[in-house]
Amino acid sequence: MKFSQSIFLPIAAIALTLSSASFADNNQRRIDIDSKVVTEHKAKINNQRFSYTVATGTQPVWDDKGDAIATLQYTYYTRDKVDDRAKRPLLISFNGGPGSASVWMHLAYTGPRVLKIDDEGYPIQPYGVKDNPYSVLDIADIVYVNPVNTGYSRVVEDKDGKLLSKAEQKEQFFGVKADIKYLAEWLNTFVNRNERWRSPKFLIGESYGTTRVSGLAHELQNSQWMYINGVVLVSPTDIGIKRDGPIKAANRLPYFAATAWYHKALNANLQAKDLDELLPEVEQFTINELIPALAKGGFIADDEKRRIIKKMAQYAGLSETFVEQNNLDIPTQFFWKELLRDRGQMVGRLDSRYLGIDKRDAGESPDYWAELTSWLHSFTPAINHYLREELNYKTDIKYNLFGNVHPWDRSGNNTGENLRLAMAQNPYLKVMIQSGYYDGATNYFDAKYTLWQLDPSGKMQDRLSFKGYRSGHMMYLRHADLESSNTDLREFIKAALPKEGQAAKY
Repeated sequence: MKFSQSIFLPIAAIALTLSSASFADNNQRRIDIDSKVVTEHKAKINNQRFSYTVATGTQPVWDDKGDAIATLQYTYYTRDKVDDRAKRPLLISFNGGPGSASVWMHLAYTGPRVLKIDDEGYPIQPYGVKDNPYSVLDIADIVYVNPVNTGYSRVVEDKDGKLLSKAEQKEQFFGVKADIKYLAEWLNTFVNRNERWRSPKFLIGESYGTTRVSGLAHELQNSQWMYINGVVLVSPTDIGIKRDGPIKAANRLPYFAATAWYHKALNANLQAKDLDELLPEVEQFTINELIPALAKGGFIADDEKRRIIKKMAQYAGLSETFVEQNNLDIPTQFFWKELLRDRGQMVGRLDSRYLGIDKRDAGESPDYWAELTSWLHSFTPAINHYLREELNYKTDIKYNLFGNVHPWDRSGNNTGENLRLAMAQNPYLKVMIQSGYYDGATNYFDAKYTLWQLDPSGKMQDRLSFKGYRSGHMMYLRHADLESSNTDLREFIKAALPKEGQAAKY
């Protein structure tokens, strides 16, 4: 359903400016530190018709002295006419980068309005948005949060008109630990303001956002005393769980096989198999034969090496010569260039279904990322149109799909271990991973490996799950996977809600 006529409240009428010095000069381009615009809409989602309210605004980040040092822009969706908000889940959504705005899942996955794209995820003009009948808004309220320097979120001036220095900004915002710490504080304020302390809470993050939410699950429980029911990792990073050496090299092969199968680059026997039949075969070879072979390095026996090279070449759609020349360790950028070199095409990084053309067919890596340029076609105009014209949030600040957050401090990344500890501390907490088979940046078999290593004891297996999809990093861009991934998310949320009277105990 098209959204109904909205009730627009001007920003100036409801903005609460915490630092008047920051906005004394109206001729300068700045974002309000504390603001909110509320609009009302209608939708048909999961075969239910209902109204919902959207609050679009900014909320401060405070330092230890209680002064605003930044403001984060958010978009908060609540279903109307809910009898008991305390029983209704709150889904807190982050994207990654680091430095990426929370636009991707907002306008393409879980939100009630999504991009106008074709069924495979390619842009269509005129750009814009349409209804998402699969959104999880039917069962959960959702808030999309933009960290500092993404979306409209910015560092702000103090009462003397000064910004934090670059070094101070990095210390406060731009690193694994700093990011988690200030976002946990910000979420505490958000939950307070919106009276959601009693609601079941879920974190969902994509790509680097999985590092963020893995760390937040622990930080919220141990520093904010806010306990989470579920964490969803979409196209996860390693979350601090090491997978180097033979593991790193071998884990790429199932992704190579999926991509080669999609582009019909396998031999006839393998190509005739369905992907669901092919991938388990390749995974078993990877675990039982390829990893042990790579562990032997240059001391592997000649006959074993020839056998492994032949199998790898068959599964990856590459020549045996190419595999041998790379010592059985094929870098992903080489693969993206090599797989369809004879066709004069290269494949995408984040989604290898996408094709591009380079200046030269020769070379070791693509000239550009075909999938990302395709996505930016539609996401950029869509989010600017949607926020301004449908949600009535108007500002001259540029919406940063990708913001300046570098150099990012990646030291001390123990987020995977912290997620395990959060699960151990909280018997309610469940974790689900969602991955696309054609994602070459955070490949699906790495994600499976991370899931297996998350809890070495195996005592929490029943609270860990994996879902795979026939698309890439943003698996929801393919229409069939938009439906199935939301269905999986909806079922995960329901399953993570304790039964009436069920205590949090072992």
